[in-house]
Amino acid sequence: MDSVDLLRRSSYFYDLPQELIAQDPLEERSASRLMVLDRNTGETKHRHFYEIGEYLREGDCLVINNTRVIPARLIGKREPGGGACEILLLKRLSDVRWECIVRPGKRLREGARVSFGDGLLEGQISSVLPDGNRHIDFEFEGIFEEILDRLGEMPLPPYITHKLSDRERYQTVYAKFDGSAAAPTAGLHFTDSLLSDLESKGIRRAEVTLHVGLGTFRPVKEDDLRNHIMHTEHYEVTQETADLINRTRQEGGRIISVGTTSTRTLESVTDESGIVHPGSGETDIFIYPGYHFRAIDGLITNFHLPESTLIMLVSAFAGRENVLAAYEEAVRERYRFFSFGDAMLIV
Repeated sequence: MDSVDLLRRSSYFYDLPQELIAQDPLEERSASRLMVLDRNTGETKHRHFYEIGEYLREGDCLVINNTRVIPARLIGKREPGGGACEILLLKRLSDVRWECIVRPGKRLREGARVSFGDGLLEGQISSVLPDGNRHIDFEFEGIFEEILDRLGEMPLPPYITHKLSDRERYQTVYAKFDGSAAAPTAGLHFTDSLLSDLESKGIRRAEVTLHVGLGTFRPVKEDDLRNHIMHTEHYEVTQETADLINRTRQEGGRIISVGTTSTRTLESVTDESGIVHPGSGETDIFIYPGYHFRAIDGLITNFHLPESTLIMLVSAFAGRENVLAAYEEAVRERYRFFSFGDAMLIV
């Protein structure tokens, strides 16, 4: 396939039966299935996630995203009149101001007021952004995080229609820092005991932070990928993390990224010579075939939506033909897809 075709959204479509979209997490996180894909040959193997240590070596370094999902979905009323509304918090801009997605957009213009929890939390639309998002200034008494924990719901993707009985199942076991509007789902398969087993085998673990935002929800609408605009997401990479990754590479270990969010963070802070630099900021990096990877040697990821930026990133790392062939095989083998679905290890 020529390079022009690789830049078209339609080149990343595949047929997925609706019943393969996982609606609930498995009772045991690490019991999910694991497809192992050799990105050089396209060969696949079918295992379970708790066996992932068989494909990792002493001296390798897993890079995890320690962001924590906030209960960012608020259901309330428009004032006056009491019509229903929904707010999805995306990014905190100040103590009281957030960037949000709102519904219904036509009713929530600049100056519109909203109320949640019988007035426990109120807000006003302060501005309408060019992309349709809103800035909302909230009014409340007490601590915002406590109010949000009481009133908010976990912002599950629209393809998940079942109600989540335990909020912690949409968090990784190593989640630390509040700020995401969606989970870094590749990490949902890890348990504390599995992480301990890997550590005992000499597999290192480095942490980065990327607060997952709008890019997770926004589809690619342009057929030419070069015209798609990614929204920015906040990241932080500590000196300790940079030193550990750089030392791992110097000593011949592999950098195995857990998820596309960890990958995008690492690729944002790694220079052309493969050196990771500490820092924090905003990234809008969009990775698709033709991209030259500087930071990672392997990738743990879930199975992603057709024509999404995530399947494009995976295709950039493993090759589009390899990835789509693996996805077709996953459909035949009845793998579970998307956020609560099964996993893939690409090495």
